[in-house]
Amino acid sequence: MLTAAISFALTAGGVAVAGLRAYRRRFLSATRWLAVALVPAGLYLTGLFPVARTIGGEFADWATRLVFDPRVWTGIVLLGLSALLLVTTRWVGRRGAVDAAPDRPAAAGAAPERPAVAATPPKKPAAGKRDDGLGDFSDIEEILRKRGI
Repeated sequence: MLTAAISFALTAGGVAVAGLRAYRRRFLSATRWLAVALVPAGLYLTGLFPVARTIGGEFADWATRLVFDPRVWTGIVLLGLSALLLVTTRWVGRRGAVDAAPDRPAAAGAAPERPAVAATPPKKPAAGKRDDGLGDFSDIEEILRKRGI
């Protein structure tokens, strides 16, 4: 009874986190959370959640239940769906990373090129104004003068 409560509480918590991730439009992450959230419920339904239970003499009972109990098959379907979702999100994530990646250098040891930064020419002081050493603060000083401060 306690095992069921723990496993389904973990599943409900994972589904809630997946819902929050989907609400924030992070669907790939939400799908991964959902896949991981299905694991405790699937393990409980198959009878594998308490691992010590399947080790020993009760393995034959579990194998018999595997064939005849629909609850065990539901757990197997949940575990299979979880694995399918994880593999799919992994594939989609890698595919998206390859599509979004810039062209790679041809040589394996070559360093990636850095984007060229456009050099901006230094500002020339306006005629009649002298450089008082304030640099970037001259704009702020001008705004304050206009406002009478």
